[in-house]
Amino acid sequence: MTDRGLVLVVEDDRAIADLVRLYLRRDGYGVHVEETGEGGLAAVRRLRPVAVVLDVGLPGLDGIEVCRRLRAEDDWTPVLFVTARDDEVDRIVGLEMGGDDYVTKPFSPRELVARVRTVLRRAAARPATGEEVLELGGVTMNVDRRRVTVGGVEVALTSTEFDLLAHLLRRPGRVFSRAQLLGAVWGYTTGPGTRTVDVHVAQLRGKLGPGSPIRTVRGVGYGADAP
Repeated sequence: MTDRGLVLVVEDDRAIADLVRLYLRRDGYGVHVEETGEGGLAAVRRLRPVAVVLDVGLPGLDGIEVCRRLRAEDDWTPVLFVTARDDEVDRIVGLEMGGDDYVTKPFSPRELVARVRTVLRRAAARPATGEEVLELGGVTMNVDRRRVTVGGVEVALTSTEFDLLAHLLRRPGRVFSRAQLLGAVWGYTTGPGTRTVDVHVAQLRGKLGPGSPIRTVRGVGYGADAP
């Protein structure tokens, strides 16, 4: 069965690619594998997958550059980065490439499939009725239209970044622990470390700029207040 849609896997390690393909297919996804960044970029444009599992450390055109080019083309297909080292996460944050999630090798293929499901569930989420608009400081969020502006200028966010910001803006002044955010935004009760939250907060702050309402409470977590 492939009724869940096509997932593109861009991974140059054939053994890892075969394992990921096996588990994704078991979960009902169609899978297409590419071994190079160039091939992956062309496949996204040609096949229009529902999500991309993208290795950061590809030869030639690496995963970060692949994602950068997609976002530059206004292609916001959900991207789940696969990194060989935890310090590569810092590169993702620094370059603000718009990844929706990441896993670090070695990883459980079951965990990766669960992450793909969660990313797609967030990307597909829409309010059932009505139009919800959230404002704090210079940030305005139209939840129904999935649009965010800062000082009147629209900012492109991934589905994960959008949902994280919405969760904080809906409860201004409240501080959430990383574990609480993992559960509320990602739907995780166990598994990923708290770096997942830190990475996405850093990406979100970078995009919102000086007008970001997100604040860090040392030893506790994150909240949103008017700057």
